Amino acid sequence: MLYLHRREILISLFLLLCVTEFFAQSKKRSYNYEGFRRKDHYFGLTVGYNRSGYKIEHGRNLRPEAEYRINESISNSGLTLSMITNFKIGEYVDYRLLPSISLSYKTLTFTPTAGGPIKEHQIESVFGEIPMIVRFTSAPYKDLRVFMLSGVKYSYDFSSNSRSDKTRFELIRISPHDFQVELGVGMQFYMPFFIFSPEIKFSHGISNLLIYDTKLVESTLIDKLFSRSLTISLHFEG
Repeated sequence: MLYLHRREILISLFLLLCVTEFFAQSKKRSYNYEGFRRKDHYFGLTVGYNRSGYKIEHGRNLRPEAEYRINESISNSGLTLSMITNFKIGEYVDYRLLPSISLSYKTLTFTPTAGGPIKEHQIESVFGEIPMIVRFTSAPYKDLRVFMLSGVKYSYDFSSNSRSDKTRFELIRISPHDFQVELGVGMQFYMPFFIFSPEIKFSHGISNLLIYDTKLVESTLIDKLFSRSLTISLHFEG
């Protein structure tokens, strides 16, 4: 669905498998799930690692005879912190609201046609996010459940350069507003006093973030710019 580094995905899957095996072995005869199933709602906190970048749709100005011949996006690591509000819709369906603060770092590179140093545009963002998620859970196996999720997310970049003086920027400007769709999977481990849930989630923007500016040559190379990210989260709820 998204182009992401293979190493990141393999590490994520390996960590999920290790956590699954550890808790499955340690909780084989425990039935903590029964104590949580009667709750209609509960709250929690999340710590997450994200890796984010852009999907680029190039404009007609990126051609062999143009000033630049290659324009690429490089994904980088970041941190996400969230508060959780979880409402049970049914035995196997939850509605989740996770207001978040996310720190991310992205890079756009421009390779000149005539040679010379590659230009880099580094974008550091501090996002206020509101993910709205519907989660579908399996029937419990002792104190373990697996789940799938889907939803939408609105993000606002507090450090966006869109409102600043245009003359200060040499490359491109990015809109502070973003809407994304999200898909993910994870597992729930019911502990005596809380629920531990590792999760991996993919997000893809549906709004064009580029603020087109004919005075910036680099801006004219891009037709549309969409956000994308992979997030590995550890939820603690109860």
